[in-house]
Amino acid sequence: MNKKARELLCRYLKLLGIGLAGAFITLLVVGVYALNQKPDLKVWHTARLDEEFTVKSDVSTFSEYLALEDRLFTQLGEKVFDEIEPEDEQVINRYFHGFLFDSEKEVPNWNRSFELPPNPGAGPPSLGVLLIHGLSDSPYSLRKVGQELQSRGAHVVGLRVPGHGTAPSGLTRVKWQDMAAAVEIAMKHLQKKVGKKPLYVVGYSNGGALAVRYALSSLEIEELPRLEGIALISPEIGITPAAAFAVWQGRIGGLLGLSKLKWTDVIPEYDPYKYNSFPVNAGDLAHRLTKINRESMGKLGAADKLEDFPTVLAFQSVVDATVKAPALVKDLFFHLPDRGHELVLFGLNKKAGFEPLYHANPAEQLVTLLAQPKRSFTLTLLSSQTDTDNKVTLRKWAVGESNAVEEETEMRWPERVYSLSHVALPFSEEDPVYGMKKDSGVSLGHLDLRGEKGVLKISGNNMMRLRWNPFYPYLESRILGHFGL
Repeated sequence: MNKKARELLCRYLKLLGIGLAGAFITLLVVGVYALNQKPDLKVWHTARLDEEFTVKSDVSTFSEYLALEDRLFTQLGEKVFDEIEPEDEQVINRYFHGFLFDSEKEVPNWNRSFELPPNPGAGPPSLGVLLIHGLSDSPYSLRKVGQELQSRGAHVVGLRVPGHGTAPSGLTRVKWQDMAAAVEIAMKHLQKKVGKKPLYVVGYSNGGALAVRYALSSLEIEELPRLEGIALISPEIGITPAAAFAVWQGRIGGLLGLSKLKWTDVIPEYDPYKYNSFPVNAGDLAHRLTKINRESMGKLGAADKLEDFPTVLAFQSVVDATVKAPALVKDLFFHLPDRGHELVLFGLNKKAGFEPLYHANPAEQLVTLLAQPKRSFTLTLLSSQTDTDNKVTLRKWAVGESNAVEEETEMRWPERVYSLSHVALPFSEEDPVYGMKKDSGVSLGHLDLRGEKGVLKISGNNMMRLRWNPFYPYLESRILGHFGL
């Protein structure tokens, strides 16, 4: 190449570089502008609640954890409830004392950790169970299964995971290590309560990831109590790859002084037991937790140390907008040796007539799963079989089998419900907040919105998501059986 050609090429590459840099900066500016168009942040988004537990807290026992939690909720009242603006004194605002459903007046307050020893006269506990709720959630989500376990003689602890049950701002600073440390404290407390009786965990969503984290840690750290079994509900085993980049949105916001960029969603807080607003830090910690679980699972599997992993019973909807359902198989079940593990999938309601509107057919995932030659777990599928009947059929594939045993059930899909959802599985139809009880003024499960868009303060898109599980009695009975009750 002669000198003139080289000069032309260099000039072209320089112009191309300038053009690409300009395009990148333009896209960045447009993106930042769009992300910054969220509603204004409120005091519950910005309040710093420094009485929250972290790995640096001077706390080593569950009683100390609860004492710190007492101070935290006092601080919540002082820094959030007492500081809201007059314009936010609305009956649909959970941080207004006139809220339709004031959890602070409930006994117990299900936003806080709770402990359910066996009922009086039932004798000593037959087992111990730790309940771990999901991300942006609260202990309320697993209270019903906890109460049923208690009635069967279990000693139950419902842990309020750090960052939760207070204000969304609590999720802007919490780390997954804080959550994992709290789980370890609660589990050690539970062991003291039940002695040598077996220990179990029920983990919902992010609580499922924390349950797996604890089980893996207990295989490596001798001081941690071992688990007999785990029940996972919509477990956070794999999440969207976009979560890995969420932290950069927050960092750009911090660099530019744009605090709204630290939030994925800024939504009115009308839910008494779950944050509606979601900070990017929460997505980042979910990404980091699932990543460390994958790495530990691979490491222990390569060393043949998963033989003692507790027996897993997992429940998952085949469609889930929050977690990646196939990752539950790829990153958990395929690593586990044959020890009685089972995955229960909730399929779709064919009679609902929505199949032409689906983005993809989830049945293809099932075909891929059944084609695996070394499946070391039982697979159970609950779904309708025809588009003329909403009756639910149960099909079960034993370990390694490609042919299912089919069983008719008394369960039926509700009319106009085409699938379950990530948030529906742990709640019964009778739940006063998320179920179909129409006598509750705050019930979020029975709203059937019809009208013009933009009129209501509650998003119609959010209300489309099913909030209760029509098959909850089946889920609960299977958990009780898994725990030997």
